[in-house]
Amino acid sequence: MCKRTVLLLAVLCTTSTLGVASTLAAQARTASSGQWEVPRTPAGHPDFQGNFSNSTLTPFQRREGVGPVYTFEEVQAIEQPDGNCPANPGTVMCGRTERFGTDQARLSGQEYNEVYWERGTVIAVVNGQPRTSLVTHPADGRVPERTPEALQIIQENRDFRSQFGQYDHPELRPFAERCILFGSPSGPPMIPVGAYNSNYRIVQTDDYLVIMSEMVHDARIIRIGEPNYMPKNVRPYFGNSWGWWDGDVLVVETTNLSVQQPIQGVIPSEDAKIIERFSWSDEQTILYEFTVVDPASFTEPWGGEIPIRKLNAQLYEYACHEGNYSLEGVLSGARYQERLEAEAGAGDARRD
Repeated sequence: MCKRTVLLLAVLCTTSTLGVASTLAAQARTASSGQWEVPRTPAGHPDFQGNFSNSTLTPFQRREGVGPVYTFEEVQAIEQPDGNCPANPGTVMCGRTERFGTDQARLSGQEYNEVYWERGTVIAVVNGQPRTSLVTHPADGRVPERTPEALQIIQENRDFRSQFGQYDHPELRPFAERCILFGSPSGPPMIPVGAYNSNYRIVQTDDYLVIMSEMVHDARIIRIGEPNYMPKNVRPYFGNSWGWWDGDVLVVETTNLSVQQPIQGVIPSEDAKIIERFSWSDEQTILYEFTVVDPASFTEPWGGEIPIRKLNAQLYEYACHEGNYSLEGVLSGARYQERLEAEAGAGDARRD
């Protein structure tokens, strides 16, 4: 069993007692004062433990020409479609193209019936404002332009991959399809999955915070305290994260970002870093803030704010490849097509 697995199990076991103690203490304070107070660990730090979800109908980036905040009427129209959806919507987006766009609306019907999607039901509200995007800086709510260096790397990768067919071998298939990673549900940054399972379990001790996402059961371990610096050429899947307390805010800095974890389609440079901030905003919500700093890849720093709400439900094992024959199927199908083409070519050659 690897050290990371042992550490995760130790944190999970330790925090079961820690969580009960802190929760009971918070309940006692609430009962005595009649007002909610930030739950705290025995050491006095905010306690972020529990199950959470960051699914939302708010787009990641803001549409051009739209202000930063929705009106009440716009929120109502997005959260409660006009009622023209059929009883069995199937591939119909039912008024959700504001959030997901026509391309995803078209693609969604190729995989699942609408009943299987879990894209969120509410607009993200931060500081009482219903936000039109999760990205909040720059001021236009959009990811800034890529640098010429980043665009060159993207093109070089495209040119390299163009020499292969998309089903030539398993390493060419996406990480999510291979059940290795699924984008960045656990971060950094922690961006909603969009399709379903944007759910998390957070466990915490004085020395560590562990964020486990339901999607592909990624587990990210954040050291709290003195940083443990790594050589720049060591780049773990989730980077090298360490956190410290700024009052009631847990600040996390992550360096050594993996080349296997692109950020909005851009491979992070070896000097890239991400700053995250976790703080309770109310009894049900952790406010998650993030900033991406990578001058070699983006023309300016950028980031956003995402509410992470308590989830009064269990997280389930995401047994990604259990009974999943898609990877074997697409590769076998490609080999079958190649045999048919080879046989057809041989037949043409004999006739000639």
